[in-house]
Amino acid sequence: MTYILSINPGSTSTKIALFNEEVCLFEEVIRHSSNELDQFNHVQDQFAFRKESIEQCLEKKNFDSRKLSAIVGRGGLLPPVKSGAYYVNETMIDRLVNRPIAEHASNLGAVIAYAIAKPLGIPALIYDSVAVDELTAVARVTGLKDITRKSLFHALNSRAVAIDQAQSEGKEYSLVTYIVVHMGGGITLSLHHKGRVIDIISDDEGPFSPERAGRVPTRGLIELCYSEKYSMKEMLKKTRGQGGLKGLLGTTDMQEVEKMALNEHEDAKLFYEAMIYQIAKGIGELSVVVDGQIDKIILTGGIAYSKNITQLIAKKVSFIADVIVMPGENEMKALALGGLRVLRKQEIAHIYSE
Repeated sequence: MTYILSINPGSTSTKIALFNEEVCLFEEVIRHSSNELDQFNHVQDQFAFRKESIEQCLEKKNFDSRKLSAIVGRGGLLPPVKSGAYYVNETMIDRLVNRPIAEHASNLGAVIAYAIAKPLGIPALIYDSVAVDELTAVARVTGLKDITRKSLFHALNSRAVAIDQAQSEGKEYSLVTYIVVHMGGGITLSLHHKGRVIDIISDDEGPFSPERAGRVPTRGLIELCYSEKYSMKEMLKKTRGQGGLKGLLGTTDMQEVEKMALNEHEDAKLFYEAMIYQIAKGIGELSVVVDGQIDKIILTGGIAYSKNITQLIAKKVSFIADVIVMPGENEMKALALGGLRVLRKQEIAHIYSE
């Protein structure tokens, strides 16, 4: 038996899942109240609290941690890394604890995994960190010398569904070309070409979404920033968290928006159609990177549960390639299967260095 523990820290919860090879034995969401978290000044200060909550959960499930073969944590905000697995080592821990790119709950994934795994003598890994960056040189260029494009997308779930789709076709991920559209609170698109994600559309340069403003006209944005109506903090919130459908309709609930749109609510119908329009436009944008030679288009994330939305997107882009719908966010499984491939020597984990 090969037991793998997946750990995915979020802003107000810590998700864990125990797998025996490909089979999930249980998945648990450990919720943390604001009172519990408010006592900590920084994310890394939550380390001992979150680690203890995981260990207590395993005890309640009557699982002996000594049976574990590996622990895989959600990869945090590191400097750009390759896709796939990395062994957690002291260098990575030092970076995440003492010199993080930014404070983010995912930074705790590697730290907690390492702390639990080390005394057990088993590997701690991260898989498809949010910092995965394999963009080509030409994809990084912008018209401003001060700004280059960075790779920020839903790497974990996007690569997981791409790998899964390739396997279902009896193909190697390294031999296919897919466009993956992750549709959740934020929407990102990624171009998977022969085993690498060579270009992406991040949630601030593409379609608007339930919570994100997406791509907006630069001149208008600059004028709004200097209008003295909003502080920098307020502008950031306006574009991330209060943007998109939240700002336009006052809700992030896609089921509610869809219901209003289908009932001919004038504004809801327009914004609903506009979001679909922009998603399809983004797919077309990425398709030209490889001269239109796309094998499949994959729609994933929570919004992909809507048959109406996926059908409307497919209607616009199926001339490019067949559209596959793989709804949901199977991040815990993606972490575990990534670790399992390393244990089976089907994939070689990278060694983190700076």
